[in-house]
Amino acid sequence: MGRIISMSEVKITINNDRRLVTSTGGSLYVTLNNAGVFVPSLCGGRGGCGLCRLKVLNGAGDQLLTGPEKHWLSGKEISDGVRLSCQVKVLNDLEIAVPDQLLQVREYQAQVLSIRNLTHDIKEVRLKLLKPEEMPFKPGQYIQVKIPPYELSKRPVFRTYSMAGDPAHAGELELEVKFVPNGISTTYIHKHLKEGDVLTINGPHGNAFPVGGAGNVILVAGGSGMSPVKSVLFDMAARHDTRKVRYFFGAKARRDLFLLDLMGEFERKLGDFRFIPALSEPAVTDNWAGEKGLITDVIERNLSDVADTIAYLCGSPPMIDACVKVLSGKGLPGKNIHYDKFI
Repeated sequence: MGRIISMSEVKITINNDRRLVTSTGGSLYVTLNNAGVFVPSLCGGRGGCGLCRLKVLNGAGDQLLTGPEKHWLSGKEISDGVRLSCQVKVLNDLEIAVPDQLLQVREYQAQVLSIRNLTHDIKEVRLKLLKPEEMPFKPGQYIQVKIPPYELSKRPVFRTYSMAGDPAHAGELELEVKFVPNGISTTYIHKHLKEGDVLTINGPHGNAFPVGGAGNVILVAGGSGMSPVKSVLFDMAARHDTRKVRYFFGAKARRDLFLLDLMGEFERKLGDFRFIPALSEPAVTDNWAGEKGLITDVIERNLSDVADTIAYLCGSPPMIDACVKVLSGKGLPGKNIHYDKFI
């Protein structure tokens, strides 16, 4: 017996073979996430990251492109029907195309094992997966964390965090969360989340950093950009990687440095690994004798040969753009430069 659809319900057809019946009014991004199709987003569906791209085949023709879509989408993407799912309203029947990789993403319940301060504004959060009990992931991938309603948000929101732990331990995850004043997610994690709490997460998302193969490796990060790089180093250590690896880490002052002991362990375990921290504004009391200046200046001084090299950069968009310019100027091909921009 067929189902009668009321005037307030519409159908979303996914990849021509899956149909979702839902109510109207919400964004396509939120509607899909609520139905278990977890579209990634760094900004929580506010149009600020451009990551939640989906191809809308039919049903959104009357909805004009929004400002964020004009900013993030290329002319070819627009002509191919690509939209930002957070900007498309579910007003009538829709036909969409979703990458198979996204359809493999699962939802998990995870308990907070521990929370500790890494710096004055970065916390490490360790999670134990409860159901399902394991999430296989690769270095460079990330999860979405569901932040429940509280004083800064009347509704649940999703935020993305790179996985910082060892990929060999699929039953536990580590996150490094930098506090952003009035940030919905970071405020909740820094000021409300407690050990023993259970979070709803989904993943894994994103493409893995190509850690295997030959050639030298350049790693560049700042702040919580340490997260995916740490996962890369765990993976390389497990494989007894002997390649030349140089990790440039930018910070403002000594109090912004963390996990120095762990970096020392990697220097002992890996065949040719060197951790190069640099302070852009060291305090007089820091008594800092290491590298000083912007991380781009430090790379410029310390890096000469980039032949047969691959780079992985993690940090703010301005830092990433500046580092790409420096590396490209030294002759590193664009196809060898991979990055994650943290917003």
